[in-house]
Amino acid sequence: MIILDFVSHILFVLALGYYLITNLQWYSYKIDRVIFHHTKVWWHLVYFLIPFGLYLYAGSYGFIVVFLYLAFLFQWYQSLDKKLVFTGRIKRFFIILTFLTLFEDILCVLISSCANLGIIVPIFMALVISFSLEAILFEGFKKSAEKKLENLKDMTIIGITASYGKTSIKNFIHHILKDNFKTYATPRSVNTLGGVMKDVNDDLPSDTEVYVVEMGARGIGDISEITLLVNPHYAIVGKIGVAHLEYFGSLENIRDTKMEIMQSARLKEAWVHDSAYINPSKIIHKFGDEITDINSSLDGLSFKLDGMEYSTKLLGSFNTINLVASIKVAIAMGMKPEDIQKRISTIEPVPHRLQRIDAGGKVILDDSFNGNIDGIMASFELAESYNGRKVLITPGLVEVDDIFNEEVAKRANEVFDLVVVTGDLNYHIFKALIDENKLFKLQSKDKMEEMLVENTNIGDLILFANDAPSFI
Repeated sequence: MIILDFVSHILFVLALGYYLITNLQWYSYKIDRVIFHHTKVWWHLVYFLIPFGLYLYAGSYGFIVVFLYLAFLFQWYQSLDKKLVFTGRIKRFFIILTFLTLFEDILCVLISSCANLGIIVPIFMALVISFSLEAILFEGFKKSAEKKLENLKDMTIIGITASYGKTSIKNFIHHILKDNFKTYATPRSVNTLGGVMKDVNDDLPSDTEVYVVEMGARGIGDISEITLLVNPHYAIVGKIGVAHLEYFGSLENIRDTKMEIMQSARLKEAWVHDSAYINPSKIIHKFGDEITDINSSLDGLSFKLDGMEYSTKLLGSFNTINLVASIKVAIAMGMKPEDIQKRISTIEPVPHRLQRIDAGGKVILDDSFNGNIDGIMASFELAESYNGRKVLITPGLVEVDDIFNEEVAKRANEVFDLVVVTGDLNYHIFKALIDENKLFKLQSKDKMEEMLVENTNIGDLILFANDAPSFI
């Protein structure tokens, strides 16, 4: 019986630790975000607090609670579309947690007092030790990245931040410059200080001539930290909006945080979108209002800038802002507008960012990585131009005030014949503003294929607008 108690105790601690560290990874290891900004706070009650209480109450029958909880937690794990990634940090956490739990079990045998094997103590201590260890390692990684960047004295660094479009601008600049320079860009959506440090240490080629760095933020000071690490020569501040407003508190704080990129010690030139409302200077320029003759359709996009016409296969009028920012940098790097246009004409749509896919007689617009009000409205405008039945699949917008989802729902009701809402987060808003005969709720995304077969037809246009993970 003692062995069974020990085994079940270890499994229970590790299972609770798994739930906790998964949530911490989702929210950038910020405990306050897990507690105060989690959109499914009831998960903490169901998957942590209640099992913990039942385990304590069950006493010698605690092993029954443990095995039931493991089965329950496994079902939760299977339902997730963003599962725990076993990084070095996660592996170290579990090693520490396992060691502390085993130590507690051995100690209780030695002192002959095993009536109440602790649960919270090993988890709490593992978190404290893990966070302390990561802080030490983080400083070491940071110094290593700083040293590597110092050794690449001839490398030009381009920093990009914005509320919307950072990844697109980064990809566009990389595409435009790569035939003229040995260019490298931060991969995927890597845009945190830790992510940039890891990229510099592990993947930045030593012969890079131009390094394009995406910079993201969830709080005041985040852009400053990345800027002081890489010190970009050229900087772009794209469209400023309400993304992550709940973390910043106000649009002014968002704007001020993005402008922290100007702290670069070697800034040569910067371009800031009109939405930041800045006073230009000799090296800091505004952009956005000089774009003219924008023509956006399901076949592509064209516009004029300083008398030059640019055209691209990209979809969505909002991409003009991202392209113009990229053009400004390319010109500053010595490229001619005619050569830039040739490069722009060959840009392929970024996967999941208003990407057109023709399949099975249906037109699919995959905009699942686009979660801002401007982008979603532009995708609605494109969909509206389609002569045929139109279907929208969306969770709505996340981390914004309800007023923006009300705007989305009203416009969706005007444009689409069928509106499929995924998840619970914004369903109440759509239910209040979408015609009942148009609205369909998809509770679980694993039913998506079945829903599409039953509710869409050949000739339909299907827009996937935003895709919030299941924990949201």
